[in-house]
Amino acid sequence: MSELHTHEVLTDSTGTESIEPEETIISDETPHEIEEKSFADFNVRADIVESLADAGITHPFPIQAMTLPVALSGHDIIGQAKTGTGKTLGFGIPALQRVAGRDDAGYAKLAVPGAPQALVIVPTRELAVQVANDLQTASRKRNARIATIYGGRAYEPQIDALQKGVEIVVGTPGRLIDLYKQKHLSLKNVKMVILDEADEMLDLGFLPDVETLIAGTPAVRQTLLFSATMPGPVIAMARRYMTQPTHIRAADPNDEGLTKRDIRQLIYRAHSMDKTEVVARILQSRGRGRTIIFTKTKRTAAKVAEELVDRGFAAAAIHGDLGQGAREQALRAFRNNKVDVLVATDVAARGIDVDDVTHVINYQCVEDEKIYLHRVGRTGRAGNKGTAVTFVDWDDMPRWGLINKALGLSVPEPVETYSSSPHLYSDLDIPEGTKGRLPRNKRVLAGVDAEVLEDLGETGKKNARSGGSSRDGGRDSKRDGGRDGGRGRSGRSGDAGSSESKGEGGRNRTRRRRPSDGEAAPAAGASETRTATADNAEKPARTRRTRTRRRNGEVVSGETAAAQSGSTEA
Repeated sequence: MSELHTHEVLTDSTGTESIEPEETIISDETPHEIEEKSFADFNVRADIVESLADAGITHPFPIQAMTLPVALSGHDIIGQAKTGTGKTLGFGIPALQRVAGRDDAGYAKLAVPGAPQALVIVPTRELAVQVANDLQTASRKRNARIATIYGGRAYEPQIDALQKGVEIVVGTPGRLIDLYKQKHLSLKNVKMVILDEADEMLDLGFLPDVETLIAGTPAVRQTLLFSATMPGPVIAMARRYMTQPTHIRAADPNDEGLTKRDIRQLIYRAHSMDKTEVVARILQSRGRGRTIIFTKTKRTAAKVAEELVDRGFAAAAIHGDLGQGAREQALRAFRNNKVDVLVATDVAARGIDVDDVTHVINYQCVEDEKIYLHRVGRTGRAGNKGTAVTFVDWDDMPRWGLINKALGLSVPEPVETYSSSPHLYSDLDIPEGTKGRLPRNKRVLAGVDAEVLEDLGETGKKNARSGGSSRDGGRDSKRDGGRDGGRGRSGRSGDAGSSESKGEGGRNRTRRRRPSDGEAAPAAGASETRTATADNAEKPARTRRTRTRRRNGEVVSGETAAAQSGSTEA
């Protein structure tokens, strides 16, 4: 393994924010298992090593090999690595090692025994689940309890878990802030704070919440910050809350671009009416495994998934309009190989950790180069190869020009592509004669309905129990391109009996009958009063409102006005 130890100032792209780390460690290797090293060589606890070995994880990746010695010694770390390089265990193993379990010495001496000792903050729900699962895998034989705290689920089970006692909490900022302010989450024991995907939390507007949480922890603590990019506000936060951090950067000497070298990238200019046909053919290419299709909006995600299912593909959608139970159902079906096509909005871009995703398709042109990196990073993980296909509409050509220039992709003018284009078949190794529907003999997967839909007692959705505000859920919906994503759509409902007698606004109303020509107004008023009294004897009859009429400044009685009106018509 080749490492370069140097000393360089970390500066953002604008040059306005900078931090001087104690040391900079740079790796020039691609993500792969280092055969000559084991986790035991880094003085990792034996029970953690055994837990990893049971899961088939025996050798560290370069980012892990660089991070473990520094993190286990208690130093602060700024980790800069691309998605899919294996950084989760790089911070997860030190967290598991540093906490005191119920049977460990020093547990009773904690300020609040049972309160979390390590806090892992991530931007999205899906990433929280993925990180927690990785930590659970590494702690099978370790007496450390892990709680996952995020929005969209009922508050009560999460509060119960905190009250029973946990050592590590993995959560999203919104729900963590809610429970912290409600005094259910105590941060007095926290000796380690980990911020994963800090640049994404900046994009989502979570940094103020993150700073509130960090401010609630003890002043003496270890802080680990991981981010693919280092914008100014992230560097400023690192300078404010970290002490002489070590900067660790995982690089690849052959990877000159910002995207990983293991990902083959194809850019096509496609017509919106033909995209589904093109996708249906790409999904039948030779060697295709699990595939993720990213869309801009929730509506597009639902529509594309529905059309693919209609064409015979095992597809599922995940977006902000779905309840958390349905989102987790789709992810489980994807991981358990019951569906092999996942249509998702950006809400899922950072939370899907499946090593064998072979294809990523951007159904529309992305907003900027950062989103492009995060989406494309879902494939080519853990040293595997991957293919990323991006569709660019004619109207998006100027935007794509900026993205292409920023990433150095050398594709300023994407080739015009249709479902019948010969180069589409040759580029993606699609068998000749392939049509837009999957043959029946190839429809072998069970589909999303084969996965159990859990009742999570969801908040912020239709028929959900109200347990408080779902802060991070609303932001997920905002990112999905919809204004109504985080609000329940159920209308107001009352008792069945009372709804019949109530009109708009909930007030009792009886339709007035217009008096016919020649019928006296007082008689109509009296009839209306009698009708109301008969229908609802318990309520006092409404008094008839009289109207004062004036003509030439003088008061005119009702009978006189009627007579004058009649003579005028005659």
